[in-house]
Amino acid sequence: MNFAKKISTALFAAAVSIGAFGTIAHADATLDRIKGRGALTVGVILSGAPFGYIDPAGQEQKGYNIDIAKTLAEKLGVKLETVTVTPPNRVQFLQQGKVDILIANMQYTDERAKILDYVPTPYDRSGGAAVGRKDSGLKDWSDLKGKPVCVSQGSNYAQPLTEEYGAEVKALPSQPESLLALQGGNCVAAVHVGATVGLLLKDRPEEWKDYTILFPTELIPSDSVIWLRKGESDTRTALDKVIRELHANGKLLEYAKANRLLNTTYLEEEHKKLENEGK
Repeated sequence: MNFAKKISTALFAAAVSIGAFGTIAHADATLDRIKGRGALTVGVILSGAPFGYIDPAGQEQKGYNIDIAKTLAEKLGVKLETVTVTPPNRVQFLQQGKVDILIANMQYTDERAKILDYVPTPYDRSGGAAVGRKDSGLKDWSDLKGKPVCVSQGSNYAQPLTEEYGAEVKALPSQPESLLALQGGNCVAAVHVGATVGLLLKDRPEEWKDYTILFPTELIPSDSVIWLRKGESDTRTALDKVIRELHANGKLLEYAKANRLLNTTYLEEEHKKLENEGK
């Protein structure tokens, strides 16, 4: 082997070595940064109870997702910083490092798992509910075929609505805008997380007196998980440990009831399962 080739081979080996160590360092980077800054930055959606909203009385952020974020920061021994995100920008904010993690009403899908990592233990399980006028005549998801249906941009409900039920999906920037479009007659139904729209109808009966949840079943009930960037295994492990602990000690169930989640079946089942594992 001549001298130039030896140098080239050595440089390539060094690059591979640096790359390997760089990957290891990257895996630790977020957790190290969180502890170094003394703060956990969480992307949250504040589109309404029970998951995240601004309390009009004290202008504080409240909700099930906020309670989880606070506890994660506390368990990591740091303060909590939140950044408000929306369905169209939440993944971008995470990938750009504007937030450390997302607790932002994002259910698990295979497509999302290709570009992001996630905490394996879900903190909830929820599906989509269709809100529409009481006099719409719609009785089943199949009745949406060929009809305009509003969702939030980036919603995992868009694909099944289009592919399974033949709906004409209209994606709006946020849930409030989608619901306004419904009220304006731009769609026959708006599909969003059942717990959110269920409470909306309950808490604002006068505004929504002509509307109801149209169908008894929810669309693709899926696991709600915490999302983070690819390769951040230490952060993932640390957060999963906390979520499992919160299931086992009943805290997640407690947060859910305090924030009026309408369906706590999944949380009750996980509490029993993980509580028994620890005995």
